[in-house]
Amino acid sequence: MQKKLKLSLLAAALLSQLNAQELTLEPLEVTSTSIATDELHATEAVEIYTQKDIEEAHVQNLYDFLNQETSVIAMPSYGNPFTQKLDMHGYGIGDGYQNIVIKVNGRKLNNIDMVPQLLSSISPNQVARIEIIKSSGIVEGGDGANAGVINIITKESNEKQIGFYAGTYNTVDGNFYAGHTDDKLSLSVSGEAQKNGGTRYIDNNGNKDENKFSNFSFDLSYTPIDALELRLNGLTSNIDMWYAASLTEAQYNEDPTQKSNAWFSGVHQTYTSDVIGTGASYYFNNELSVNADFSHEYKTSDYITYSYKAQYIYNSYNINAKYVTNNLKITVGMDGFNGDRETGSNTTTKDNIAGYISAEYRVANSTFKAGYRYERVSYEYAPTMGTSLTQDDSLDGIELGYNFTLDKEQSIFVNYTKSYQAPDIDRFFNWGGTFNNFINPMKANNYTLGYNYITKRNKLKVSFYYIDLKDEIYYYSDPTYVASKNTNIDKSHKYGLDFYDKFIINQEFNIALNYNYVMAKIDTEIENGQDYSGKELPGVSNHNVKAVLNYLPNQHTTLSLTEIYRSEAYAANDFANDFYQKQAAYTSTDISITYAQKSWEVFAKVNNIFNQKNGLWIKDDKIYPVNFTTTAIAGINLKY
Repeated sequence: MQKKLKLSLLAAALLSQLNAQELTLEPLEVTSTSIATDELHATEAVEIYTQKDIEEAHVQNLYDFLNQETSVIAMPSYGNPFTQKLDMHGYGIGDGYQNIVIKVNGRKLNNIDMVPQLLSSISPNQVARIEIIKSSGIVEGGDGANAGVINIITKESNEKQIGFYAGTYNTVDGNFYAGHTDDKLSLSVSGEAQKNGGTRYIDNNGNKDENKFSNFSFDLSYTPIDALELRLNGLTSNIDMWYAASLTEAQYNEDPTQKSNAWFSGVHQTYTSDVIGTGASYYFNNELSVNADFSHEYKTSDYITYSYKAQYIYNSYNINAKYVTNNLKITVGMDGFNGDRETGSNTTTKDNIAGYISAEYRVANSTFKAGYRYERVSYEYAPTMGTSLTQDDSLDGIELGYNFTLDKEQSIFVNYTKSYQAPDIDRFFNWGGTFNNFINPMKANNYTLGYNYITKRNKLKVSFYYIDLKDEIYYYSDPTYVASKNTNIDKSHKYGLDFYDKFIINQEFNIALNYNYVMAKIDTEIENGQDYSGKELPGVSNHNVKAVLNYLPNQHTTLSLTEIYRSEAYAANDFANDFYQKQAAYTSTDISITYAQKSWEVFAKVNNIFNQKNGLWIKDDKIYPVNFTTTAIAGINLKY
């Protein structure tokens, strides 16, 4: 019986080049925040994924990793696979990404308009860690950190790696990473180029939604004296893509690859981003240091199909001082962000400037954490003709947390966070570009209670949360289109459960389960005579399950089976909960196999092996097919 079970799993399969005899679990350190701690002592709910986790997943981009391995949900934005929508803790697949702050080595990826964060600019091969802080992180994350913060840390190592893979639908990818570190100098360069032939038709001539992109980045740090570190980094990304328009339900059920009947059946867009950053740290002694980082980004988004071009200039900085002893850690800092978008007809600006303080004190089995942030957000709308308009908002955030370690393996924690989201600049405009009006910032009170149990064989994390919101931002879609506008939900709330368990069964098998339950409700909201009070927030699946089973028959081979499931939900625009069509349940089963030696590995992966249809429902008969067919890749990685 046991032999049959092993053979069936061998036919299914997944990933990991770990020797099962050496596989153990331990509390991982949270390194991306100014106050470092570990999972067991953290005063908030955290998820940490290492370089090995990311490498073994063999994903084509970071969106795939978040969607397959973490509690975060990712879906292509209206068919666009390179700027995908994200959701966590029930803010909805429509606007949830605006309630998550994403940082790469401290630089925010969030935009000043409704364009999601460009995670495609970060190649998986250059990432060392991903740390997800849930329903907290407002003190350092700032504007938008309601659902939490995703911190991405890139590699600093002596590794040299070259990778290549090819797959179905003419998918081809090449990537590299090279690093050098010594006592004085740390330098790394990485790059990736990818091309995909497309899965859906965009016209009657057989053309598909093909795409291609390339990324290149470098990171340099130099220590001329022991007390001083100087930093310089850069990133350039170029994306050229076609993506297909929505289908009716009849078309989707018949053939999700077919051309849309929409006015524009396919959209051609190019996207470029160039970033340069610099920074320095000075260490007065082992306890006191000051840090300063600055970055400049120039970005262009050109919708060739619509003849609409937007140019962005972002400037940001973060300056802080840290005082660290064995029991006490204090950070005092300020950060700022200036963002301009020029579209030809107008220039709109959003400026953020903030000051913050955060402290953690550990005594005996107790860890106390407290932080405060004050942020000023200023807007200016300057049309080429007419009067300029301005608005200023003053916002503040609070974090209070307590962790009690029951023993060396168990801890409980409680956390309160007051967070906020200032509106993006698109919220001030109606369809067609006319000025809508300035709207209120959103404010949220987050309460979390959690439990951690971490042994060498088992890592268990459970947390319960409740979020009370005022002025949650949304787009009211009038059926007659006359009164459609961006506005606020007067009152709403969310609550849920996060459950994570990774368990080493024996030397050959281990399993990881990530389950999330969420309920998001509108308490009070009446707009244009429509009463949404008591309705569920659309685009929120109540159940989200991701399970991975690994089989390691020997120290070189790993086979894995991954299952992803999300329950049905109301379509993204269905605030009245009365559309005929709902967001269908999402399901995908993936398998992979990896054979690894010290300096090389070969791998193969099949996604959606049962050819399940999946899609993003915006409203009745407006469906964007997503992961609706079986795809496969196979490749090789060389390491030195």
